[in-house]
Amino acid sequence: MRHGVRGKNPLLRLAAVAALAAPLLTLAASGEAAQLAPPLGPCSGPDCGTNTWGPPNNGDFGTDATINIYVGGNYGVGGRAAEAEGKIVTVGSLTIAKNGGGSFNMGVVGVGSRVVPPSGTDHVTTGGSVTVAPGNTLFLGGSDSKGTVWGNLVHGGALTGQTSITPQGQAILDPAAIDEFRGLTAVIEDHSKCMAAQTATGTVVKDGNTYTFTGDGTSSRQVFNVDTNIGSDAAAADLVFAGIPQGATVIVNMVGPDPVLIRTNTGSGLDGDPMVALRPRLMWNFPESTDATITGGAQFQGSVMSGNPAGTVTLSNPGTNGRVYLAGNLLQNSYMGSATGTEIHAYPFDGDLPECGESPSPSPSPSPSPSPSDSGSPSPSPSPSPSESTSPAPSPSESTPEPTGSRSPHPHPLPDTGGGDLVAPAAGGAAVLLGLGGVVVALARRARAATAEPAAGTGRPGPVGPGRPARALR
Repeated sequence: MRHGVRGKNPLLRLAAVAALAAPLLTLAASGEAAQLAPPLGPCSGPDCGTNTWGPPNNGDFGTDATINIYVGGNYGVGGRAAEAEGKIVTVGSLTIAKNGGGSFNMGVVGVGSRVVPPSGTDHVTTGGSVTVAPGNTLFLGGSDSKGTVWGNLVHGGALTGQTSITPQGQAILDPAAIDEFRGLTAVIEDHSKCMAAQTATGTVVKDGNTYTFTGDGTSSRQVFNVDTNIGSDAAAADLVFAGIPQGATVIVNMVGPDPVLIRTNTGSGLDGDPMVALRPRLMWNFPESTDATITGGAQFQGSVMSGNPAGTVTLSNPGTNGRVYLAGNLLQNSYMGSATGTEIHAYPFDGDLPECGESPSPSPSPSPSPSPSDSGSPSPSPSPSPSESTSPAPSPSESTPEPTGSRSPHPHPLPDTGGGDLVAPAAGGAAVLLGLGGVVVALARRARAATAEPAAGTGRPGPVGPGRPARALR
């Protein structure tokens, strides 16, 4: 019998079931909007009021029980990808196959928001197999000045390869664990389609490599519909947002033909960066893309949503600072063939999205352009194919052998994040922040290296999080 999430969260069940069972409703009032319902969207849990959500850092932890990364298909890790922060759910398989091998941290990372899933909960849940390629190691958990945070890796299929999980966390075989999350794929599809159906309230103008998004200055939701790429394989775009009222939700619908590309160096993640001010209410939406890539040298600000269950989103920038909610597949890879690490950091999405079937938010006298106006500059070229690709399989369904995963208590090599110095918020400068992440995690884990974990498959009935019955341990 399946006992559900921690504490049998009724909001999670109600939100997921209602979104699937009820038809989309047409709202009578124009301008209606709502935040994403748990377990998506804003922070949840007792620490939310005290979390600082500052720049990527290596300070003490806060906690957030909301899903930060949801993948309706398969999740592939390649290139020199380094870390993925926050609670992670993938309906399909998880494959970690970095070029040259190395470590990959999930749930808790070295440098990020440092807002992590609560200790004793499931930090990573997969419906399919977890495959860690030879020479790679998957790490869960970590420590700060106050103590240790630990969590479980719950997998529905086989676990193969090297893992190192902070005690008292465990790798747990539970094919039913994903069931409570499957309905979120349809929720994401609906939100993505609904955003794409909204009438633009602002214009996008391209002048050389600068893309200026100008809002109407009044609407509570600023909508931009972009039917071409932002940047190209030849040059990264500079992003400028203007005419955005304080507190407005900003939606950028990428509605161009495949392959869809955003390549930018705009975004440092540091205080004073205009993109940071937008981040909590900024959503980048790929409603129909089968092949979408976000790349460049930026700490990319804002959340990402993709509504195509058959699509793949590739994150190849040094950092993505926001929620990642995909109906399809995720590939986390090095950008533009470089050796720079790629990280996903946990930051909430607090924006108000349109309700399906409603009229768009009113604007006094909008004259929006659906795509960037070109000020004498050539149009961006199509997206490059990501190098070092380990594209995940398109279908989350799979047949897997019995799990044979193992854990390693010894210290691990530092993830190669390609960072060296801290720099001011300038184009591409934020990437160097990421190099601190591996150092912090490595030092913490070396400090606990003396605490040996038992080999997987021993059947040790160790502790489980609150609300979870003991399950088969692998």
